Amino acid sequence: MSQPRVVITGIGVLSPIGIGRQAYWDGLVRGENGIREIRGMNTTMHRTHRGGEVADFDGFDAQWSEEELRLGRASKLAIAASQQAWNDSGLADARISPRRIGVACGTTNGESQIFEEEFTSFMNLGSEGIDVRRLEYFPVDVIGASIARRLHVQGPVSTFTTACAAGNYAIGNAADLLRAGAADVMIAGGADMFSQTAFTGFNSLFAVAPECCQPFDRFRRGMCVSEGAAIMTLETLSNAKQRGAHIYAEVLACGISNDAHHATAPHPEGRGAVTAMHNAIREAGIALEDVDYISAHGTGTPANDKVETLAVKRVFGDRAYRIPMSSIKSMLGHTMGAASALEAVACVMAIRHGVIPPTINYREPDPLCDLDYVPNQTRQHTVRIALSNAFAFGGNCSTLILADHARQ
Repeated sequence: MSQPRVVITGIGVLSPIGIGRQAYWDGLVRGENGIREIRGMNTTMHRTHRGGEVADFDGFDAQWSEEELRLGRASKLAIAASQQAWNDSGLADARISPRRIGVACGTTNGESQIFEEEFTSFMNLGSEGIDVRRLEYFPVDVIGASIARRLHVQGPVSTFTTACAAGNYAIGNAADLLRAGAADVMIAGGADMFSQTAFTGFNSLFAVAPECCQPFDRFRRGMCVSEGAAIMTLETLSNAKQRGAHIYAEVLACGISNDAHHATAPHPEGRGAVTAMHNAIREAGIALEDVDYISAHGTGTPANDKVETLAVKRVFGDRAYRIPMSSIKSMLGHTMGAASALEAVACVMAIRHGVIPPTINYREPDPLCDLDYVPNQTRQHTVRIALSNAFAFGGNCSTLILADHARQ
């Protein structure tokens, strides 16, 4: 008996280049650079001073409850994106039991902002400066639970913390639950806020570019710390058709692996990346020739870009040179736990519109990165099947495969 097909029926996005699905996509197509001088924290003590922040989010009308106002920024970003996806999918009018609707959300930093603020208060005022009630919202599982409370859903709720692969892990888990019959609808994606901890840590690693992110460029100097959220509504194809929902794309597979190599560096031969791609392609039941576009992990760091290029060559052989592959981190920066979810949305929109977003800031080819990175200009290209990579700290590797659900 074949497994149910899983499709995407709603999309919500908050990003440094736009709030909402259409504004986000328009920014990607324009090749907009969302990396700017950081406003949300003091960077004078750091080597770099630029990053990606979601502009005007504080004024975003999400009709916050009194409890939600106490949440950290990551939870608020996740709630706002989830509400968009919920509304977009028309679930408010659907007759689906709340017990059959679940949540799967990925994050890297969780609510570290709460800890940072309370720690500052402790250092300045001692224990009397700590807001004990606010610490109730610090545990990482609060993000997924907050989405569930906002949407009044009572199905399975999980929060994944596999660093910048977390969004893919969440989407893959949601699809698995739907195929297994454990839920009828899943709200899935990733969210992270701009974190002082992350910004300080990556600066200490000398992994942050001073001006912009230049994936695959010969003179790339690192990633740019960023924030955002992307949430999608997933459900079985039969359920979506029965309620007349609009279908954006299909989730074919999510391949995961761990390269078991190093806490922060990828395996030099791309062992984990290769395994994740192979696992995803096998689970999707497609041929290598079926992949029309690769959304790269593409962080702009010397090691990651080189290894991802090598891994794609190991999987696709000579065909690797004929598959367009771009990195939207060149525009967004690295949104941590939201990154792979935002990239999944970009793949969905590429499938829908037949347009591939570019890798901007690409100036000088690197002999070790010699594939087609769609440099600087959006490209018209039919995309029936897209492959999206996310390779994280700790060796957590993931590959999500999305497709046109009506493809022949």
